[in-house]
Amino acid sequence: MPKIILTDKLNEKVIEILESNGFEVNVAWDIPKEDLPKIIGEYDAIIVRSATKVRGDLLENAINLKVVGRAGVGLDNIDLETTMKRGIRVVNTPAATTNSVAELALTMVLASTRDVVKGTYEIKNNPGSFKTMKKELFSREITGKTLGLIGAGRIGTSLAVKCKALGMEVIGYDAFVSENPVVEMKLSMGDVLKDADYISLHLPLTKETKHMIGKDQINLMKKGAVLINCARGGIVDEDAAHDGLKSGQLGYYCTDVFEVEPPAPDNPLLHHEHVIISPHIGAQTMEGSYRASVQAAERVIEAFKEL
Repeated sequence: MPKIILTDKLNEKVIEILESNGFEVNVAWDIPKEDLPKIIGEYDAIIVRSATKVRGDLLENAINLKVVGRAGVGLDNIDLETTMKRGIRVVNTPAATTNSVAELALTMVLASTRDVVKGTYEIKNNPGSFKTMKKELFSREITGKTLGLIGAGRIGTSLAVKCKALGMEVIGYDAFVSENPVVEMKLSMGDVLKDADYISLHLPLTKETKHMIGKDQINLMKKGAVLINCARGGIVDEDAAHDGLKSGQLGYYCTDVFEVEPPAPDNPLLHHEHVIISPHIGAQTMEGSYRASVQAAERVIEAFKEL
């Protein structure tokens, strides 16, 4: 009977699936992460989300580990080089949270357009500002505006479908995708940046994408464009984004992620009124968590059958 440890919070359906397929399951998502290296050696498999880092001491002490399951898309919390050298299978659930992340990006589009965050903050702190804010928050509509996607895979395409249904035009650039049935694909990232009213990023963080959006790219955008990052911290040069906000080149920066999380208190983006922030919750919906948990269990089971 293979032993598996679950170290990040998952839907409890995953326990039922694993046990019914002959696994001995240890639900350990309340164990402090620093204690995991002490016990990991007895397990054949582990399922994580993003909080557990499968690297360093944890991986070094995982002497019996055969499979790592990631309930989510990104694998940046897993040492892929070491797992590959040791023959440890790594599986993930790339489609499970597609809709969850796309809906958050859509939320950013709408929130930045109608200034609802600013209105909520001001009126809660000063109810007397109600009439003043009614005049000040004279905003726009998204109908007829252009969404630009940098990355037109599953999440970008899902966002495109939603935005087109709301009357937006959608253009995109992807180094690996030349055609998309719902996105007008452009030949370069610059073509997207200069023509879009809203730019949404849907890329992994790699050596090639680190600080892909910096000063030069922001200066290519329409003045007042909205930049949305529900992908990975580090894709955007945060200093350049702040400079763009100060100059008015960026109308809003909407982000679910930071290069360093949690962000430092002196990060200037935390103190600019045209920054909308969510705390890395793109995949965190009840429906997305259920799909990710179930699919992670299924992928781990499949991996053991192939061993």
